[in-house]
Order: sequence, then structure tokens, then C-alpha cells
Amino acid sequence: MTTTARGRQKPPTAQGATIWLTGLPSAGKTTIARFLAGRLRSEGHRVEVLDGDEIRRFLSAGLGFSREDRNTNVQRIGLVAEVLARNGVLAVVPVIAPYADSREAVRKRHEASGTPYIEVHVATPVEVCSERDVKGLYARQAAGQLTGLTGIDDPYEPPPAPALSLATQSQTPEESADSVHAVLAARGLV
Repeated sequence: MTTTARGRQKPPTAQGATIWLTGLPSAGKTTIARFLAGRLRSEGHRVEVLDGDEIRRFLSAGLGFSREDRNTNVQRIGLVAEVLARNGVLAVVPVIAPYADSREAVRKRHEASGTPYIEVHVATPVEVCSERDVKGLYARQAAGQLTGLTGIDDPYEPPPAPALSLATQSQTPEESADSVHAVLAARGLV
């Protein structure tokens, strides 16, 4: 702790980072993000979860699901995450972000500002995601009510070299969050 001119204690500047959780719909990204955020908050870190569904509803309202619109959505989320992280917040970002070039642009934005960016592939097989079907998307697609579902009739490009790949079909969300936390600790971010 440092002391201000008025003699008050001032906490040390926190190290921010973006923890980007990418994967198919119903892979477990948001659940893992919530467990991770809870643990980080309990340790005294400043944390924000930038949930893909909430961002779509508010920051990216009006965007569709074309490649261009999906890229715009990812870049908006990436900008917000980078600004938060650059200012000492751990930004946990559970979003599909299906295209490698969109995620790479976000990574480069972070590199340009010297802000840590940790990419985590929530590598749940599509069959498991389809069984979970948290939002009913796979059922709607199977019934012909939905097209453009990532991983089914729209591509998902897995990260070629993520910091961590999680096989959520064989571990609990808490175990997955612990694995992400271990990567953050190994890099000196927590």
C-alpha cells in the first residue's frame, strides 16, 4: 500500500487482463465465467463478466448473425474488454466468437496496448452441446426454425493455440474455472 498526500492508504494498482472464453453454444462458457468471476472477486480482484448474450441485447442490439455482424459484435466486445483490462479489471468474456480472424484482431488490440489477453477454448463437443441445449438453439435448428447455428450450419473455427483448452464434458464447471485460475496464477495475473 502507498500513502496519498492526505495520509490515506491507497491500494496498489491492480493488473488487469482479458480472459476470453470461446466455444460453441451451450459449451459452458458463461457458467465457467461465473464460477471464475466469483473466485476472483473473493480474492479481492476487480472483475467484470462481459456475457455475449447481454452484449448482443444492449451494446450490439440490431446486429444480425452474418459474418460481418458477428465480427462487429466481437470487435465491440474486444474493445470494451481491452479498456477494462487496461484499467486494472479482470474482464472475463464468455462469447462464441466463431471466427479466428475476429479473435486475432482482438488479441492484436490487446498486444498493441500491452494488455494481457488469455484465450481459453471451451472445447465441448457439439454432441454434448446439443444435449445441454441451454437456450433451445439446437432443437430449433433441428426443427428447421433456425439457420446459421454456429458449429452446425455456420462454421466455428477453434483457436489454433489457446492458452488453455477445456474438455467440459469430463470435468465440472468449478474444475474448469480452477484450471483457468491456474493459468492466470502461472502468468502472475492473480
